[in-house]
Amino acid sequence: MRGGCRLTALLFLALLPGLCHGRDPAPGAVTCGSVLKLLNTRHSVRLHSHEVKYGSGSGQQSVTGVEASDDANSYWRIRGKNDGSCQRGTPVKCGQAIRLTHVNTGKNLHTHHFPSPLSNNQEVSAFGDDGEGDDLDIWIVQCSGTYWEREDAVRFKHVGTEVFLSITGEQYGHPIRGQREVHGMPTANHHNYWKAMEGVFIKPSMDPTKHDEL
Repeated sequence: MRGGCRLTALLFLALLPGLCHGRDPAPGAVTCGSVLKLLNTRHSVRLHSHEVKYGSGSGQQSVTGVEASDDANSYWRIRGKNDGSCQRGTPVKCGQAIRLTHVNTGKNLHTHHFPSPLSNNQEVSAFGDDGEGDDLDIWIVQCSGTYWEREDAVRFKHVGTEVFLSITGEQYGHPIRGQREVHGMPTANHHNYWKAMEGVFIKPSMDPTKHDEL
């Protein structure tokens, strides 16, 4: 076999496993500035918010879980603990402090010492204006590797009160019938695993006017 033919054959053999699988072995890390939906893996609902306030507790904007995958009110933007701490396109590390900002209302995922309406766990709300709230908007990403990978189930632990973002299945009635209560729980368990789903994932070297849509 001539040198050129041999090199071509070796390259083909090296690429063959990837061609057979038809996809990359890992989809990549979740990055700062990305906009995504989060699926609770136990209850198969997406983290959601809307301009409906709690009728009890804090009276702040409610946060729920919805089954629909195409609801525009389920998009959240990944941001740093403070401005400049999470550069656009930088992979989010396991153990990193982040904020989750609701895209349509500009409020941050938040929790505090109020009881949740249905389960009497800790209330989770959406708080602030135009992405600016307070220190109770900060969550730690808990995962097993170096970075938060899109295919991994992760937990979000609240810095200020040490609860985990959770769902245990309680459903609301009117005016948000069928939506699930989202709350904070003090223990790590199967109710507080979340996975990145539909979204726009920013790459480190990409033009900021473009994005990688899934």
